[in-house]
Order: sequence, then C-alpha cells, then structure tokens
Amino acid sequence: MTIDDSTGMRWYSLPEVAELLDVRLRDVRSLLRDHTLAGSRRGREDGPFLVPAAFILTADDGAAQPGPVPSLRGTLMQLLDTGFGPEEAVDWLLTEQPELGTTPIEALRSKRIHEVRRVAQTRAV
Repeated sequence: MTIDDSTGMRWYSLPEVAELLDVRLRDVRSLLRDHTLAGSRRGREDGPFLVPAAFILTADDGAAQPGPVPSLRGTLMQLLDTGFGPEEAVDWLLTEQPELGTTPIEALRSKRIHEVRRVAQTRAV
C-alpha cells in the first residue's frame, strides 16, 4: 500500500519495506525498534504505520544494496536524546530547515551529516 501524500512524498507500508529490502517483516520491525529506520501513522492513531521512501536508499539512488540511509540511525538517536518524540523526529527530518536549505533527510542523503546534526542539536526540546 504505497501512499503519496499531499506534498508528493511517497510512503511505504511495512510489508512493502520488507519486499524492497528483501528481508522478513520481523527484520523491518527490528530496524524500527533499533531506530535504524523510522516511520509514522501520519497523525492518525488507527492508520497504518508507514515509512517515508526518502529514508531508504535503493539501486536508483546508486546503492549497491537497498537499505536505510546509513546516517539516519545516529540522527534519530540524537533527536530522541534531545527530547523529540518519534513522530516529531520523523516530521523534523521531512521538514525543510532554512539553515540547511533543504529537508534534513535530503541533506543526510547528500552526506551532509555533521551539518544536519549540528542543526538538530540547536533544536533540542
């Protein structure tokens, strides 16, 4: 059940993530539990849990093997440690930040890790 939201962002269901990464569904749940990957119910408590496509690198992105953006885990851990909730962290990663000139996840995908984490540190809740 791939969903494109009003901003044009693509979201994948957990079974789709498992298929995309060629792993079992329980492995996807482990990635989520370990904060290697993140997702959201998009503000609906009863809605499906979805993972933003931007959080996953594929062959189309030049990745040798599909997987989560490598720097995502450390950034998520920093956000959670500084007071963000899981949903807030996902929202922050997907929202354009003036200091970066783009969204934090796009900056992470461009290997601007230290810059993203510096901006995240200034956003401590």
